[in-house]
Amino acid sequence: MGEPTRSTPSEAAPDDRRRVGLKDVARLAGVSVKTVSNVVNGYIHVTPRTRARVEQAIKELNYRPNLSARNLRLGRSGIIALAVPELDIPYFAELARLVVAAAEERGLTVLIDQTGGNRHREQQVAEGIRDHLIDGLIFSPLALTADDLSARTDDTPMVLLGERIHNGPADHVVVHNVAAAREATHHLAGLGRRRIAAIGAQDDAAGETGRLRLAGYRQALEEAGLPVDERLIAPVDAYHRADGARAMARLLESADPPDAVFCFNDLLALGALRTLLERGYEVPAQVALAGFDDIEDGRYGTPTLTTVSPDKRQISRLAVDLLVERMSGAAQGATREIYVDHRLVVRESTAGRLPS
Repeated sequence: MGEPTRSTPSEAAPDDRRRVGLKDVARLAGVSVKTVSNVVNGYIHVTPRTRARVEQAIKELNYRPNLSARNLRLGRSGIIALAVPELDIPYFAELARLVVAAAEERGLTVLIDQTGGNRHREQQVAEGIRDHLIDGLIFSPLALTADDLSARTDDTPMVLLGERIHNGPADHVVVHNVAAAREATHHLAGLGRRRIAAIGAQDDAAGETGRLRLAGYRQALEEAGLPVDERLIAPVDAYHRADGARAMARLLESADPPDAVFCFNDLLALGALRTLLERGYEVPAQVALAGFDDIEDGRYGTPTLTTVSPDKRQISRLAVDLLVERMSGAAQGATREIYVDHRLVVRESTAGRLPS
């Protein structure tokens, strides 16, 4: 069968005095009303070619779905929630902005909540943010376990972020922390640095990020033929600037200080950088420094910060897409765990002043 005849914009354009509807979009795209509805509601069983034709018609007609009517009909609020540990950590703030943008494309509003990594607060979030207030939850827990989430009585669809829970009871979008940390440490070793420190190890139950990144750091040292000196592994209480500054001070007070440092997030790296500069060290001439997260602050420091850049836009879009599929019933059955892309961004803190 040939492609359905596609109307021209002039043929399909509705009277300006009335609201554009699904029938108008269907007429312009040359498809059925049901197909337009499937595209608008995020169903996955639409061919890319047909989806593109419908999306172009929506754009040409400036179609806006009647979300209130649709949500009322479906028994939904049109609101999803994003729950993260700390909003004053730039990584989570940047992620929240991208989640909001991805949700807006789906006609959804995002309620943002902060848990502080507190177990009781996380349990409250997992059990539902007020009855019928949200249609879905994107959740980055620090205190809860897979067993905790498996025992939840609330049936609100959920997508997990972060490193705390793998192979759990919900779809999961995650960064490959071991591989990314290994790559950053390999970069430092490749510069000829031989005493490479690590800042960010954590021993508590919430320290899974630190454990994974430490594993990648250890792997890279072993592959580079460098000894793993436990005295160069600096633990921290939290992943804030002050923790990085204190850890760097302890490392510099040792008899044989490091000539490079891999910090497990950019805030730790910015704190470490401050200590290095205050004590008269040249970065990277004397100590090379790398972080993780690629937050905006790292691009404007002096020197600019080399860092692992997880694809935050991909994380946000995948989390929203997976959640919408669960909310709509388009995805059922076994949970999915999806690893997102990352790349090492080399800047002045390891490469020196780069050409403008």
